[in-house]
Amino acid sequence: MLREQLKEVEKNIETACKQAGRKREEITLIAVSKTKPVARLSEAYEQGIRAFGENKVQELCEKMEQLPSDIKWHMIGHLQRNKVKLIVGKVALIHSVDTYRLAEEINIQAKKKNLVVPVLVEVNIAGEASKFGTSAEDAILLVEEISRLENVKIEGLMTIAPYVTDAEDNRPYFRKIKQLSVDITNKNIDNVSMKILSMGMTGDYMVAIEEGATMIRVGTGIFGERNYHNEKRYWQVEKDGCFR
Repeated sequence: MLREQLKEVEKNIETACKQAGRKREEITLIAVSKTKPVARLSEAYEQGIRAFGENKVQELCEKMEQLPSDIKWHMIGHLQRNKVKLIVGKVALIHSVDTYRLAEEINIQAKKKNLVVPVLVEVNIAGEASKFGTSAEDAILLVEEISRLENVKIEGLMTIAPYVTDAEDNRPYFRKIKQLSVDITNKNIDNVSMKILSMGMTGDYMVAIEEGATMIRVGTGIFGERNYHNEKRYWQVEKDGCFR
């Protein structure tokens, strides 16, 4: 079943790229594997998936230790400052930097390991009260502030669009964040790149690709519905370090 679902996702990516006059290589598919057992991730790995996205630090760490080392792990969920030390140097990209204080803590932990950590600034493009992310109005100022941190490198923007039944309803939001990335690029801020736009999920990734996404985060479209029993388990687990 997973193999067939992946084929469908790939077909849709190809279709969206063709529609937008883009190349398939421009798009990174991140398999959102939160709450999914390691066996399911292994199945996706066998089908060629090498980028996985997790929302919880504990869950990411547990899976990382059980799966091949060539996987690129993406932290896509809200990140607490006291958990930063557990993932710095272990994840390929942190998508969810939405405050200077969080970026500052990443910088502190990165300095300890003599690393430069790539991050995305999360923008709440629709201004939803239920979601994290800086506002579109404050995004440029936040980018400028973070750019001064020596051990953090901004690689682009991330957004979570509203849940909609018609993907077309999110097209204006994707266009808005794409324009925001252009505006930031035009400012030529040192230590800032806008090469990555992480936007689009199972319900709207085709529209996101058409509007400039370079990374899409697909969970249900690959793995099926979320397992809320497992999710509750990870909410309840609090560890000082990664699982062993």
